[in-house]
Amino acid sequence: MRFVHENVGLIRRACHVTKTDVAKHLGMSTQGYRYLENGKSRLDVERFRKIAELLNIKISVFFDDELTDLTIKNIKLQRINGGG
Repeated sequence: MRFVHENVGLIRRACHVTKTDVAKHLGMSTQGYRYLENGKSRLDVERFRKIAELLNIKISVFFDDELTDLTIKNIKLQRINGGG
């Protein structure tokens, strides 16, 4: 079982979104976001919402390893099929 912040990072990377991109979307520094994604700071509900919005997924995906894995698989399939 992974931590929620690990799932955030996995999906972010699958979407080819940088930490800097997410930090800008959240209105914070890249270093500040790095702390969130590494689990050194806590992600609050509003930040989860904004990250999910940026990555175009439902917040609930971050809390479920199987949904995270399925989402990553779907993202990769979309890329292969020219959808993103």
